[in-house]
Amino acid sequence: MTTGSFWWDLLLGLAGALLVAWLALVVALVLARPRGGLLREALRLLPDVLRLIRRLAADKTLPRGVRIRLGLLLAYLVLPLDLVPDFVPVLGYADDAIIVILVLRGVVRRAGLQAVRAHWPGSDDGFDALTRLTGLSCTGS
Repeated sequence: MTTGSFWWDLLLGLAGALLVAWLALVVALVLARPRGGLLREALRLLPDVLRLIRRLAADKTLPRGVRIRLGLLLAYLVLPLDLVPDFVPVLGYADDAIIVILVLRGVVRRAGLQAVRAHWPGSDDGFDALTRLTGLSCTGS
């Protein structure tokens, strides 16, 4: 379907592409969300995780790509807009936690669990919970 105007067609095409990308992201979040009590655990750990992200992003010894991802994650968390509005059941409040978990999985795999442990501001139990959330074990790295 075309409107006959290049600019309107371009605008409609971009809007459609953004909608499809957003829907794909929502589906990915639904599939990636932690099951059972892990989501509750992630929300409980959020203050320590935010301090961890800030500390890791400032660590110049980590690979640049890791620091960039962490900086983008911090920027996303600061923005008042969410990918999934808060009125959507379950995912509305959990989208930030899910995105943090996904980014941290990549960071732990790239920077190593030892780097994350060195910056962890919380308790040992909290760190154990973090390793469960990221899908990695303390002995696995």
